[in-house]
Amino acid sequence: MTWTWPADPDAGRLAEALAQAGLGVPAAAGAEATHLAIGAGLAAWQAAGGDLTARPVSLFGPPPPDLVMLVTAGLAGWWPAAVLDDPEALRAALAADQARWRQASELRAELARARGQLDERKWVDRAKGVLMSARGIGEDEAFRLLRGAAMHANLRVGEVSRSVIEASQWAEAINRAGQLRMLSQRLVKLAAQRLAGIDPRRSRTLQDEAAQRVQDNLDHLCQNSLSSSAPQPVADALVAASAAWGELQRALALRQSAPALAESDRCAMTLLAAAENLTDALEQGGARRALRLVNLCGRQRMRVQRVAKDALLAALLGEPARREALAPLLDEFGAALQELERAPLTSAETREALDNARDEWLRLLRGADAADRAEGRALLAASSDALLDAFDRLTASYERSLQVIMS
Repeated sequence: MTWTWPADPDAGRLAEALAQAGLGVPAAAGAEATHLAIGAGLAAWQAAGGDLTARPVSLFGPPPPDLVMLVTAGLAGWWPAAVLDDPEALRAALAADQARWRQASELRAELARARGQLDERKWVDRAKGVLMSARGIGEDEAFRLLRGAAMHANLRVGEVSRSVIEASQWAEAINRAGQLRMLSQRLVKLAAQRLAGIDPRRSRTLQDEAAQRVQDNLDHLCQNSLSSSAPQPVADALVAASAAWGELQRALALRQSAPALAESDRCAMTLLAAAENLTDALEQGGARRALRLVNLCGRQRMRVQRVAKDALLAALLGEPARREALAPLLDEFGAALQELERAPLTSAETREALDNARDEWLRLLRGADAADRAEGRALLAASSDALLDAFDRLTASYERSLQVIMS
């Protein structure tokens, strides 16, 4: 069915010509129109949202200056106004435009399918790479995992592959955001070690490395492909974390003293809260239950550094209340350790690492109890670094675990 567009200045003439050609033209173009005839009103029709590819569109009248561009954009055909005076020529013109449009439509569909297949192949290759790197398996085995998951979920392999990549990205983002929590406490702990004279040169080097790690993680999170499509709570939390980091940087740049250390700790706690919100927002945004273990394990790093930091500050700043306030944090650490030990993702190798972490945790607590003495502070610094390294490896292991990636 051929239609005219009522807002077209040539609508009357077009309708009359089409009617004389026996095409039964209604007065206005609707969604059910299969062919559209337009005259001088083409620009207005396009401005109103007209689509040159949705159905055949034939243009009648003087040749427009942008004819080539219009044809490239999907115009089915252009005909001089004289065609409207010859019903047979008009019918032939519209038939030719319909055939041309169908051919172009089939080519567009074929191109879309080819692009989709190419895009799907890219997702599959990337997903295989993630699985091969994470699990140390070969390409064939990685593809079998993807194919098996696709069959189980009744999805295409490309869809499963894309989900694998997204799960991997969410897990990495949670790990990096979780590092911000830990680093907020580690930076002040290292500043306290310097003030306490615990290997000041090494402590300063480690502090610089921790500061760079904060910046690298924030840069990665801001530039990650998830950022452009992340839920608003994630975007807001990322802005807040970046602002809190700026405040902590300024505080750490102050000359070393007890008041400067107290100010750094205040800013660090603000960054800790912001990083906690960011990590939780990412976990919710990822919408995968298995991501909780990445978050849970990553939070242990923060608790270790915070306990060491507060024990040192309690001794250096003469604030014993800090040590007394550690009780809930110690309970949280123990409860989280138990949950990790019981988690279905926990392998024999992971359980051994968690057992070693528990032993190291007891050494850290002994150091915290003796933080008013030099040997206690040294034990505290060494154990907190050892535990940080252990939970860094464990969190990375959970991030790369098959269950998280395939969740």
